[in-house]
Amino acid sequence: SMEVLMARKVWVAIAVLTIFSVAALAADDGTKLLRFPDIHGDTVVFAYGGDLWSASTDGGSATRLTAHPGQEVFPRFSPDGQWIAFNSLRNNDQADLYLMRPDGSNLQQITDNPEPDWQPQWEP
Repeated sequence: SMEVLMARKVWVAIAVLTIFSVAALAADDGTKLLRFPDIHGDTVVFAYGGDLWSASTDGGSATRLTAHPGQEVFPRFSPDGQWIAFNSLRNNDQADLYLMRPDGSNLQQITDNPEPDWQPQWEP
């Protein structure tokens, strides 16, 4: 049934996140924790080591989506899964809102305000 399938995906996602968390704790280059996960379909996106990554909820390797000296945090899939909104501290440690495709392409800065724009949320 659909409920069983959804429950399985949630448990698999929790297992994947646990594996990444344990791996993050074992990192040699300082403490880097998996943070701020968001799931759409069979993909989880999360912040790790200041960048954004994605992985399948079925397991496998994670793919790095961003590689920038500034911190990227709070990734959120759009309701249709076509975009990821997130915060980046690329410009003078100021939290601005950015968008990108789930594969990391088409990166766009959306805000450039003097005050931080934290934790993007999508309207349904």
